[in-house]
Amino acid sequence: MKSPRRASLDEIRGFYAKQMACASNSIDPRLERIFELVPREAFVPPGPWPVMIGDNYVDTPSDDPLYLYQNVLIALDPNKRVNNGEPLLHARWIGAVTPQADQTVTHIGAGTGYYSAILSMLVLPRGSLTAYEIDEELAEAARRNLEPFENATVIAGDAVSTAVPLSDVIYVNAGVFAPPEQWLNALRPAGRMIFPWRPAPTIGLAAIISRVAAGFSFEPVMAAWFIPCAGALVAAADDVAPDSDGAWRTRSVRFRRDEAPDKSATAIYRDIWFSADPLPN
Repeated sequence: MKSPRRASLDEIRGFYAKQMACASNSIDPRLERIFELVPREAFVPPGPWPVMIGDNYVDTPSDDPLYLYQNVLIALDPNKRVNNGEPLLHARWIGAVTPQADQTVTHIGAGTGYYSAILSMLVLPRGSLTAYEIDEELAEAARRNLEPFENATVIAGDAVSTAVPLSDVIYVNAGVFAPPEQWLNALRPAGRMIFPWRPAPTIGLAAIISRVAAGFSFEPVMAAWFIPCAGALVAAADDVAPDSDGAWRTRSVRFRRDEAPDKSATAIYRDIWFSADPLPN
């Protein structure tokens, strides 16, 4: 009996891209094509690859790239548990913040640049992407990997203590206790920031902060757990963290310089506070 033909790598990439487009809930036809075109194997170390199964890494049987085109975490640094994240999660996040042609994107926690590459292609032809990675070795790898992407710039450094560019989209891939005030200030009108909020050890959710005419709206998206963002996961003595219910009820972010926290507050930090009240229309 003749053995069935194995799908080619191009066919496997095509099916993977369709899954990503579906997960994104996006009507942008470019998203599927971009996930199909950007080779994941170009952004990870040589295989076989340690992939996360449960809480442990398991090596793929070989260095065949087909193992990369599924919803798996791939270790970039197993000792630090730094990974190239789950594609379905990132597809959903990218679809939620809808990067558009000619916009400016800031990617914080870029790793080796795979999702930076996808974001950079979504803002072509005149848009730009700035990718921050605090780990020098990963940043150098991202710089090499993103050389063909002429609108992408990699900065090896801390996005918490330095000014980030004015941005239409800020895409954060490291857990923060509270987003720094400067990240909010960097959002252009109608700008969106998606980030993993880690206000307490037992709470982890992805949320979108959008800059609207009345201020900053807040929308919980999904549960999400990321490694800490250096400098942005340290609580001050007088911070007030939310409980899980309060975190999920949050609907806006306010500057303390503009208004004092009131009874709607779900979390209070040095410069900003979170409120369960939506912004006024």
